[in-house]
Amino acid sequence: MTRIQHQYVERETGTVHTEALHSDEAVNMLYSLAREKAPTMFRALTSARMSRLLGHLNYDFSGVPFGKRFLRKCRVDLSECVEPLERLDTPRKIFERQIRYWEHRPMPDNPEAVVSPADSRVILGSLSETSLFFVKDKFFDLDELLGIDKPHFISAFRDGDFAIFRLTPDKYHYNHIPVSGIVLDIYEIPGRYHSCNPGAVVHVVTPCSKNKRVVTVIDTDVENGAGVGLVAMIEIVALMIGDIVQAYSETKYENPRRVSPGMSLSKGAAKSLYRPGSSTDLLLFQKGRISFAADLIANMRRSDVQSRFSMGFGIPLAETDLKVRSLIATAVRK
Repeated sequence: MTRIQHQYVERETGTVHTEALHSDEAVNMLYSLAREKAPTMFRALTSARMSRLLGHLNYDFSGVPFGKRFLRKCRVDLSECVEPLERLDTPRKIFERQIRYWEHRPMPDNPEAVVSPADSRVILGSLSETSLFFVKDKFFDLDELLGIDKPHFISAFRDGDFAIFRLTPDKYHYNHIPVSGIVLDIYEIPGRYHSCNPGAVVHVVTPCSKNKRVVTVIDTDVENGAGVGLVAMIEIVALMIGDIVQAYSETKYENPRRVSPGMSLSKGAAKSLYRPGSSTDLLLFQKGRISFAADLIANMRRSDVQSRFSMGFGIPLAETDLKVRSLIATAVRK
């Protein structure tokens, strides 16, 4: 795996930043050497048991001094946090922090808007061969991603569009609802714990459909829904992620509960929490139902951004760093 620098575009300013990839050397060794020369060790290192152990070692054994260094290094804005600094005394507590998103992550007023499910770096794409954003079978295989026992959902999203949101370890790690609607189904698919480091993603074919994940399918063509058809929200674990805790809260973080079929979900509400590590959210949309935000499309095609995704897939694929609950798409009116 060639180790080139990985850059992204800051949405608010259009500035290009070079990402300091966490544990890049170790990830490179794991995916370029261990995977090829020691497959048994590679499988062990990407297992659930090892992921939990690595997460425990990295996030539970450091006290306040390390926590403060972590905060400075990751530029965590403490003014956003619900808890005061003295309570954020381990990397795990920093990772699992709650923020006053109702003050610091405004949403667009348009009821037909689709919003980002996370503070993350996003790439857009399409499963349709006639689309300018066609990147089929690069990040995931649709049938494998949704589960081969879900043919009705596979058919519904065939030739549709997608958005992939990569959460780095420094990010706020609650996921939020991207669209208002009714839950048709929610189910878990077992899998591995591959890293979401861009180099690892390029090196492992369709990693998003190989990792453990939770799939939530939302019908938005209902009263007070977003009107963008079916939307699949897929929460994907990665290296050192121990779990995905479903904790839907209609108001702030109050009275959290598990998401279940038949529930009405409100756009922008907190849905779930990733345990420590890095992780990925993926949204699937039905063909012709949404139009992505113009600035995200323009950023992705920028030729002045050095992206490992671009190098690995042979087409411009630059990520945009954005905020949870910010606009990513709007409904296409029929």
